[in-house]
Amino acid sequence: MDSLQSVKQRFGIIGNNLGLNRALEKSLRVSNTDISVLVIGESGVGKESIPKIIHQYSHRKHNKYIAVNCGAIPEGTIDSELFGHEKGAFTGATQTRAGYFEVADGGTIFLDEVGELPLQTQVRLLRVLESGEFIKVGSSKVQKTNVRIVAATNVNMMDAIAKGKFREDLYYRLSTVEIALPPLRERKEDIVLLFRKFAADFAQKYHMPAIQLDEHAQALLTDYRWSGNIRQLRNVAEQVSVLEQERQINAARIRHYLPDRESQLPALVNKKERESDFSSEREILYKVLFDMKSDLNDLKKLTLDLLKNGGGSELNESNQNLIKKIYGKDDSPSPDTVSHDPVPYTPETHEISKVDTADKYSYAETIEEEEPLSLHEKELEMIKQALIRSKGKRKLAAKELGISERTLYRKIKQFDLNDVESE
Repeated sequence: MDSLQSVKQRFGIIGNNLGLNRALEKSLRVSNTDISVLVIGESGVGKESIPKIIHQYSHRKHNKYIAVNCGAIPEGTIDSELFGHEKGAFTGATQTRAGYFEVADGGTIFLDEVGELPLQTQVRLLRVLESGEFIKVGSSKVQKTNVRIVAATNVNMMDAIAKGKFREDLYYRLSTVEIALPPLRERKEDIVLLFRKFAADFAQKYHMPAIQLDEHAQALLTDYRWSGNIRQLRNVAEQVSVLEQERQINAARIRHYLPDRESQLPALVNKKERESDFSSEREILYKVLFDMKSDLNDLKKLTLDLLKNGGGSELNESNQNLIKKIYGKDDSPSPDTVSHDPVPYTPETHEISKVDTADKYSYAETIEEEEPLSLHEKELEMIKQALIRSKGKRKLAAKELGISERTLYRKIKQFDLNDVESE
């Protein structure tokens, strides 16, 4: 078997990183077997090189090698692409077609982005891995195939399995051997080597001198966080090669081609703006129901306290505050009567009858409750009350309701409340 250095030269692999060397060595060891291999790593790390190495150093090297990008094939046609179809199996199937598993019989199939496969296709693929059998779309005939499957993904497979997007049994069949390629930010010693290789390739392609980096520019590239990995580095090298007139590049020049590091961080959401802008009806209803629940709990507490402490001639300070909160009165109610003013933000009204003055709150004669309103009616009443309290000023009403003015305008039109503003 060839040495590791000869393998790198043959397949154009640049770098001496320990993680990269370990991945290549593992690829060479499994190449003479037929076990399934799963290549994992971020997008742009060069995962497509591993299946080529495995195929070329296997006993299947003289047979077909087919690479399939599972994420690029529409869900409705991927079964036909992989397993073939019979004439008339679906609209547009004017003739029988052989799928990749039939064409690659005796060879190797590379399934790139295997994590994007639909669940139905995953079931078919599992059958191929377990028994080497498949059925064409629109057929009932079982066919045999002898293919070596190498798959690759940049998806966290454990998360995909937990979310029900990927079958656990298929994952363990594919990952008999797992080969991980490190991201470029973990291969700092290889970054400058890769840039020089790309610069030389583009110099030859565009017939111009190769780009040369000074020490500061090299340090900048080495410290940069390459989210797009080798693909991004190659793109930067091509831009610099084409756009720069000077062939000697310093850090100031190379910095123009590197996206701002801060732009790669997740954007922070302003919490106050998010909480103050309720743009959906569902959020309005949540607010209404929450306020209603709070007021009802306070009412229960007040009633229970009155029943337990019957006979007292005066309300204690706690009860007075509760009555103010529930019934919206600035002044405390007398012991003989309770205000019937509507509760702010609550469309339902609760009426407590007068209590027998002789018994001084010893018991309540009746508690009448209005018929419950629908959610539609609650929302209508809440908006109407807000418009009345704000004397038709929509901006104030919207602020009180916790919604945007645009949403309030739409609700006024929907409920035909234009005349309420003048009340």
